[in-house]
Amino acid sequence: MNTVLISIILANVLFSYKGFNDITFFRKYEFHMGSVRSGDQIRMLSSGFLHADFGHLIFNMITLYFFAPVVIAYLGSLSFIIIYFGSLLVGSLLTLVFHKNDYNYRAIGASGAVTGVLYSAILLQPDMMLGIFFVIPMPAYIFGILYLLYSIYGMRAKNDNIGHTAHFGGAIGGYLITLATNPHLIVENTLMVVLLTIPIVVLFVMAKLGKI
Repeated sequence: MNTVLISIILANVLFSYKGFNDITFFRKYEFHMGSVRSGDQIRMLSSGFLHADFGHLIFNMITLYFFAPVVIAYLGSLSFIIIYFGSLLVGSLLTLVFHKNDYNYRAIGASGAVTGVLYSAILLQPDMMLGIFFVIPMPAYIFGILYLLYSIYGMRAKNDNIGHTAHFGGAIGGYLITLATNPHLIVENTLMVVLLTIPIVVLFVMAKLGKI
């Protein structure tokens, strides 16, 4: 396994484990809107290395383990790092935009960064197949579109504790960074680029209309 990928997974495990056992540490580094808006911006990055429990941590790290090698193989370790941290920050920024008036809003998890890596992998290898629940085969791009549409629904419904906004922001980050650094994909995978743009456009149209 790539050394950079191992380092990121290890950092998530150690940081999260510390948070599981130290509530003061957890509260200090989670994304908390009031604290971020008061100037504690490090939380926009540090919250991406905290998780709610082992299940949350394992799910994110398994997803990263499967899709990061695709990005690394196509683009190299440096581009992978840029996409990972760029997606994490875009997820936090979108969360800041959509929840800026909710000073009690809290969020944690690497989901934004991991989703960005997932969408980068889809752009780079659009014919990739996913095993939903490790059983049901589904083209990666269909999963990507459905996942973003579900995230829009979650953002609108606000009926769970999942950070849908960070997921969506991470996907946008991975999508834009990958295309900006590899513009040839726009020509080579035009259909895929357009298809993955649809839920992004839907999100911002709904936001403009005040539906989210």
